[in-house]
Formats: sequence, structure tokens, C-alpha cells
Amino acid sequence: MSSGTPLLGSLALQAPTLTPQIVHVSATTCNNLSLFKDLLKEYRRLDDTITMRLNRANAVMRDKERGSPSGKGTVQDQACFYLWQELMSNWARRTQLVQFCVDVVDKSVQDKKAIVEDSESTPASQRKAQAEIYSDTVKREQIHRELNVETIVRQRSVDAFRERCKYFEPPTSDEEVRKMWFSR
Repeated sequence: MSSGTPLLGSLALQAPTLTPQIVHVSATTCNNLSLFKDLLKEYRRLDDTITMRLNRANAVMRDKERGSPSGKGTVQDQACFYLWQELMSNWARRTQLVQFCVDVVDKSVQDKKAIVEDSESTPASQRKAQAEIYSDTVKREQIHRELNVETIVRQRSVDAFRERCKYFEPPTSDEEVRKMWFSR
């Protein structure tokens, strides 16, 4: 990408430089709800700015078309396809993040329940594990709630996308997205 070309995509919103920060997600990330939610907020920026992204993608594709016509459909079709690919990869990363954290917190709760149920554990360790179960259960519920939020965010993005890309149809490879696409 040349230095004069604007950086488009979710990474452009996440980082003002050409070298975005790579965040390595660990169990610690999942157990720190503020960090987890901040990370999701960054990932959701693409969805939050979808109308602006469609405008920018149209402009970029129009400029490319002027330079060297590609013959791969209209500028609008190319812009829609470009943004659709971005949305899909962003949704996959978010799904992976949320599912990883769901698994981490669920395992933590299971491990602590095993300590409480273990007859060989000391009463002090059982009480400590019981208190941590409560804390982890609250975390688990909040992280599980993010799956519901994700559904709402995706539907809102699909609605905005459909409004601007009326003739676009998603590839047949993703059944879940196709159901969401054709549900309205």
C-alpha cells in the first residue's frame, strides 16, 4: 500500500499508525472485564462506523476504477464486497475472542467447584474457592451476555449494509450469516 493511500478497515480505526498493536489474549485478559470490554469495543468500531466505511470504500473503488477498469461489477458491488470481507473477518476475530473468554471463565468456575466438592480440601480453601465461584459466575454471566450483544451488533450492521448494498448477496459459504441476511 502506498503512503498516499488511506488506510481502510477496522485496523485503521484501531490504530492511527500503519503498525497496529497486536494484542495477545490470555486468561488474564478474560478475567479483567474492563480490558475484555475495551478490546471488544475496539473490535466493534468497524460495525459502529459501517455507513462511513461504505462511503469510503465506494470512493476508493471509484478511484481504482478510474485508474484501471477491472470489469468485476459496478463500483458499488466492489465496495460492498470489500466491506463485506472486512466485516466477516472482524466478526470471526470477535467470535474467537468471546468464545475463548467464555471457555476460560467456564473452566475457572468448574475448577473451583471441584475444590469446594473435594472432601480433602481444607475448609479455608473451600471457603476461598466458594467466594471465587461467586466472582467468576458474575464474570461468566457478563461474558456470556456479550454473545447476545454480538448478535444485536451484527444485525444492526447487516441492516445498515443492506440499506446501502441492496443487490449484494453474501457468499453461500456462511450459513449463519445468510440466515441473518435473509431474515428480514
